[in-house]
Amino acid sequence: MNNNQATLNKLEQMRLSGMARAFRATMETTLKQSFTPDELLSHLVDTEWDDRHNRKIQRLIKAARFRYYSSFEEIDFGLERNLDKNSLLRLSDKMWIEQHKNILITGPTGLGKSFIVSALGYQACVYGFKTVYYSCSKLFKILKLSRADGSYLKVLSGIQKQDLFILDDFGLEPFDAHSRLSLLEILEDRIGRQSMIIVSQIPVTKWHEIIGDPTIADAVCDRIIHSSIRIELKGESVRKLYSARVHEDSLE
Repeated sequence: MNNNQATLNKLEQMRLSGMARAFRATMETTLKQSFTPDELLSHLVDTEWDDRHNRKIQRLIKAARFRYYSSFEEIDFGLERNLDKNSLLRLSDKMWIEQHKNILITGPTGLGKSFIVSALGYQACVYGFKTVYYSCSKLFKILKLSRADGSYLKVLSGIQKQDLFILDDFGLEPFDAHSRLSLLEILEDRIGRQSMIIVSQIPVTKWHEIIGDPTIADAVCDRIIHSSIRIELKGESVRKLYSARVHEDSLE
């Protein structure tokens, strides 16, 4: 076994897969002749760093469980839905997460709210932030089951550890007493510490009503509404517009 093969084996045993791949590629080409020893070492380290960084991003994206795998590049700003391009693109920066700010996205069904919020979450993962996505109904079902099996505090702790918590379809189903209390506990843990995004078809002005209990509704709304970045979408369903475009294209 030659020295290069022995080095490759050691790199792979140490799980330095990026470095091993770069070393193999370098040895199999004429590139090795153009590298000085320090340049070769720098190249191997850079490749390993990139490899680990990309794997971390993919792990974060998988763990987030987004409804859509979307990015800012895929958002259609040409649609008339009251979506300001400059305002949204400013959120592609990580500063709002570092400052523990929150975002509320509201608007009728079919305007692409879940797609937009998935893009925001995807961007957070690219920056290395731990992110999780839940629909409101699924979250409260999980929390209700966790109360029964004794894992409730563990589930809440898992949510608290996320840098970005996304709650979609807020208010589509009525809140019961347990759901209201769980929502308040989540907010208490996160406000001023980590960021969250809440997405709803229900206008913010009606959130107090749909939460139900006046005391808890006051506490929830006071903590989240007045201090959040607001995106209020309006207009015709994006699904209908795209469907019409496809129909028109098929007639040409």
